[in-house]
Amino acid sequence: AGAKDDTFNVLDLAEYTKNRPWWRKIFAPGSGSSAEKYNVATQLVIGGVTGWCTGFIFQKVGKLAATAVGGGFFLLQIANHTGYIKVDWNLVQRDMNKAKQQLKFHSSGNKMPPEVKSRVDEVIIFLKKNVILTGGFAGGFLLGMAS
Repeated sequence: AGAKDDTFNVLDLAEYTKNRPWWRKIFAPGSGSSAEKYNVATQLVIGGVTGWCTGFIFQKVGKLAATAVGGGFFLLQIANHTGYIKVDWNLVQRDMNKAKQQLKFHSSGNKMPPEVKSRVDEVIIFLKKNVILTGGFAGGFLLGMAS
C-alpha cells in the first residue's frame, strides 16, 4: 500500500553552532535578546524591578561594609594610641612607594589584555541589543540606591 521513504537529513552540528551565540547554544533556539521576545513595557518592568532589587541590596551591603571598615580603622587607631600595637610607618611608606611604582608601570602601557577586550565587546553588544531592558535596570538601580 504505502511505501515509506527511508531517507534522512543529516545536520552538521559543528557547522550549525559556529555562527550562533553561546547563550543560544546553551538554552534554546528561541532564547534571543529580550528585544526579540518581549514588548517595551515588559522589558522596562523586568529591568526596573531587577535594578531596584540590586540597588537596594547594594546599598544595604555598602552601608554594612563601610561601617565594618570604618569601625576596624577606629579600633586600630585606639589600639595604636594606647600602645597595644606599634606601626612601623617607615615600612608602610616604603610599601606604598613600591605600590605606586607598580601602578605607574602597569598603567603606562594603557593596553587591555585580549581576554578583557573580548568580554567588554560582548557586554557592549548585549547592551546595544537590550537597550530598553538596560535602561530600566539603570533607573531601577538608582531608585533602589535612593530608597
